[in-house]
Order: sequence, then structure tokens, then C-alpha cells
Amino acid sequence: MAKKLEKIYPWIVVALLWVVALLNYMDRQMLSTMREYIAMDIAQLQQAEAFGVLMAIFLWIYAIVSPFAGTVADRLSRKWLIVGSLAVWSAVTLLMGYCTTFTQLKWLRGLMGVSEALYIPSSLSLIADYHSGKSRSLAVGIHMTGLYLGQALGGFGANLAAALSWQQTFHWFGIIGIAYAVILIFCLKEARPAAAVKAGGTDPVISTKAEGRAEKSRESIWKSFALIFSNIAFWAILFFFASSSMPGWATKNWLPTLFQGSLDIPMEKAGPIATITIAFASFIGVLIGGPLSDKWVKKNLKGRIYTSAIGLGMMIPALVLIGLGHGIVAAVAAGLIFGIGYGMFDTNNMPILCQFVPSRLRATAYGFMNTVGVAMGAVCTQVLGRMQDGGHLGAAFAVLGVVTALALLVQLIVLKPTTDDMV
Repeated sequence: MAKKLEKIYPWIVVALLWVVALLNYMDRQMLSTMREYIAMDIAQLQQAEAFGVLMAIFLWIYAIVSPFAGTVADRLSRKWLIVGSLAVWSAVTLLMGYCTTFTQLKWLRGLMGVSEALYIPSSLSLIADYHSGKSRSLAVGIHMTGLYLGQALGGFGANLAAALSWQQTFHWFGIIGIAYAVILIFCLKEARPAAAVKAGGTDPVISTKAEGRAEKSRESIWKSFALIFSNIAFWAILFFFASSSMPGWATKNWLPTLFQGSLDIPMEKAGPIATITIAFASFIGVLIGGPLSDKWVKKNLKGRIYTSAIGLGMMIPALVLIGLGHGIVAAVAAGLIFGIGYGMFDTNNMPILCQFVPSRLRATAYGFMNTVGVAMGAVCTQVLGRMQDGGHLGAAFAVLGVVTALALLVQLIVLKPTTDDMV
């Protein structure tokens, strides 16, 4: 029985973290659809630019903290980082329901940025250590669907605010997150490869990773940074990840607003249409991109890169259609195409990173990816706020298609892997 549980536990980890991923995006996303209700009590949010600033504060703090969060995750227990991160951002969500001023909201969004920055590098590194190349893209992709569903459920923030109040909505989801953090204390285990070897495992790859993580604990932070940034392939990954993050954050933070205006419908309808369409499509993209990548890489080491590139290629026309299209059919079609492409791209970011960065540096490397990606998202979020005030939000989405095309070219030209799992 114990051996059977040990065999399936890597997938139990994915299931446990899937719920955390859902709460991660739901807690940050629902603010984007509750703006009108919160603005009734906090008047500054009636200005789109002020709202853009509020959303961007989270992103800037998240970006600044991410590389150090990754470094911490490579050295300390990822289990406790995940548990602590969830507990803190859930407490912040709870406290947001008590806010009465714009300043209070800004401080809490900043604190949420700190706590949530600890989660993604820790969780993806943990999943990558539990899953070998034969299931890595699928495992990462399934975890990512938790983020997509959280984004979709966040789209119902306006509905919940209308049925209850925006204060109670924050309260309840904060309480749920704190309770789940307690559950993780007892159910989530750290995937230290050394523990697996001690338990009887003899996998040389696992043993090498254990030695690598032990070596990382002896390295200085600055030496780790130097090793990562001396890798030309990492610079290419950093560039296409950051470039593709801009449309990703644009759809998260501004697509409900764009649909509200272009379709002339209330936010209670625009929010779910925007978030559910892309979340559902991204889930389909993961189911396509994960298995395709895991199979393709066995025949061609660039299989993961080609799968990701197909996704980016789908996002380009979708962004143009999102920005310049008219009517509900065009909006939903564009959202579906974008979501499928984004899912195929998103599920392969960590697996591609594993081809160029050793295990002991992956959380740190992904932390830097988060930093640059989120920073670009913050800039994009604020710029789109100004574009919305000027009535040009749709055109801005179309321009993001050009940025994505450039990311696609860099990805295909520069990345040339020699292994699927650098140790």
C-alpha cells in the first residue's frame, strides 16, 4: 500500500497544488471585475488610470520579489514556502474586505504581491522534481489549469459582489485559503531527491539532482545569478517569456473591461465571458500542448519548443481579432483561439527551462522569468489604463500581436537544446 501511494504521490502533489494555483489567481483576479462595486465606497477607483495603478502595484512588487523568492525556494523547504505564501495572501484577501481607503488597498495589494511571488517558483520546481520528462509538460500543464480556472472564477467577482457585497466576497475567499493552508501542512511533502534516495530509490538522475541541490545550498546567491545569466539560452527564454507575458496580463486585467465596452454589456456578463472563454480554451491548450510536447521531445529535442511556438502562432491573429473585431461571435472566437495558444505556450515554459538550466537553479531562474514577465505586465497594465481612458484599448490589444510575433521568432531561432533534462 505504501509503495502504491509512493508511486501515485507525484500526481497527488499536482492535485494539491492545483487548488493552491486556483486560489492564487482567483484572489488576485476578482478585483478586476469588482471595480465598480468597490468604487461606490472608494471613489478614486472610478478613474481607470487609478485602477490600473492599483493592479500594477501588485505586479511591480511581485516582479521585484520573484528572483529572490526563487533563490529561497532553491535553498529552503518548498513545502513551507507554499504553505506560508498561501496563508499570507489569503489573510491579505480577508483584510481587503475591511478597506475603506485607496491607500489601504494599495498596501495590501503590495503585500499580496510579496506572498504570491513565493508560490510559482516553489510549486513549479517541486512538480519538475517529482515528474520526469515523460510526464513533465502534462504535470506542469495540469497545475496551470488551476491558474486558468482561478482566473475564470475571478470573473464572477462582480456577481458575488452584487449578491453579497465586495467586502464579504474578500472575507470568504480569505477564510477558504487559510483553511486550505492548514490542510497542506499535513498532506504536502517536500520532494527532496535525497529523501527519495534514502527511502530506497536508486535513480541516478534523482541522485544527481540531490547532489545539485546540496551544491546550490553552498553557492552564494550572486554566483547562482552569474551562472544563470552566463547562459545565452536563458536570455532568449527570458525574452520570449517576457514578451508573451504582456498579452497574458492584458487579458487578465483588461479583457473584461474591453468586452464590456465593445459588446455594450454589463460587467456581470463581460467578466465571465472574458475569463471563462480564455480559461476554458487554455485548459484545452494544456491538454493538447502537454502530451504533444512530452511525445514530440522523444523524437526531437526541439519538440517542446515547437509545441510552444505553435501556441504563440495562434495567439498572434487572436490578439488582432480581440482588439479590432466586433460582436460577440468574434470576441468569443478570438478568446478561444488565444486561450488554446496560451495554454500550449504556458504548459511548456518550465519544461523548456529544464532543457537549459540544471535542477538546482530552476526556481531561481523561473523567479527571474517571473520578474521580467510581471514587470512587462505591470507596464502593459498601466499603459492599457491610459489607452482605455483615451478610447484606444482595442488597438492596444492588436499591437500586442506584433510583440508576440517577435517573441516567436526569437524562440525558434535561438533555442537549440542538447538534452531534455539538464542536471
